[in-house]
Amino acid sequence: MSYCTAIASMPNGDKKSLHKNYHDNHYGFPLHDDNELFGRLIMEINQAGLSWETILKKEALFRKAYSNFTIKKIAKYTNTDRKRLLADADIIRNRLKINAAIENAQTILVLQKEYGSFEKWLEYHRSKTKEEWVTLFKKTFRFTGGEIVNEFLMSIGYLQGAHDDTCPIHKKILKQKPMWMKK
Repeated sequence: MSYCTAIASMPNGDKKSLHKNYHDNHYGFPLHDDNELFGRLIMEINQAGLSWETILKKEALFRKAYSNFTIKKIAKYTNTDRKRLLADADIIRNRLKINAAIENAQTILVLQKEYGSFEKWLEYHRSKTKEEWVTLFKKTFRFTGGEIVNEFLMSIGYLQGAHDDTCPIHKKILKQKPMWMKK
């Protein structure tokens, strides 16, 4: 079942509203800000083993805990910051995920120096297949398996499939010319 179909079949309420907002305004739309791209990666990594609803409910708390997803700040996190995050009951307190966020921020700083931005690094690799993306991410970043990479790339417009062709949001995304259209 696609995300579009799943939302349509949900009963009205807070859960549907939470998912609908993400579906209608974020999922599959191209992102161009490196910090927001990194924030989406953090969210996808933290979702591993949990429901997306749990992550959506905690997005503002993640932003607060992780310096509004500012790559330069997170890359400088110390052991004190790691301990703070591990003690923060408002986020997912998983040592591997926390370490991945910090180390991935450091990696992105290197990519920014080499390519000009995280977005330009992604653009440079835009013609890759899903399998090639997964291999690249596993080689480049921490805690990035196939499902995380797939969802991250679909959520930012680099892989096709975020929405059904019949979904009205799909038409809005096409107008913004996501990367998967530029192969």
